[in-house]
Amino acid sequence: VQLQASGGGLVQAGGSLSVSCAASGRTFSMAWFRQAPGKEREFVAALMWSGTKTYYGGSVKGRFTISGDNAKKTVTLHMISLKPEDTAVYYCAATLTPTPPYDLLTTNQAIAGMDHWGKGTLVTVSS
Repeated sequence: VQLQASGGGLVQAGGSLSVSCAASGRTFSMAWFRQAPGKEREFVAALMWSGTKTYYGGSVKGRFTISGDNAKKTVTLHMISLKPEDTAVYYCAATLTPTPPYDLLTTNQAIAGMDHWGKGTLVTVSS
């Protein structure tokens, strides 16, 4: 499965932006992670197609929303009230088989469980 991310760019603090990820085949779940310069990769959000369950990292809860179109095999991360600390390279990833709920996993466990990764897309939030 190949993952193609789109979107990203430069936005002012307080603004909004969306990034999307399209998969070339069926997946069990799709997720977004991000990595800021000098920092470890961080879990952002995930969507499990079965039951359309969504999960969010603590730092983005209430500001980011992940949605999906199963027919198009695409997930979109809608980001509002962006902060300079949201600046990072955002990576799309996917699992092909059932996984535990993301809220039961540490970030490292979630990262280790992803089967495929897309190329990152840069989101820059200016102050």
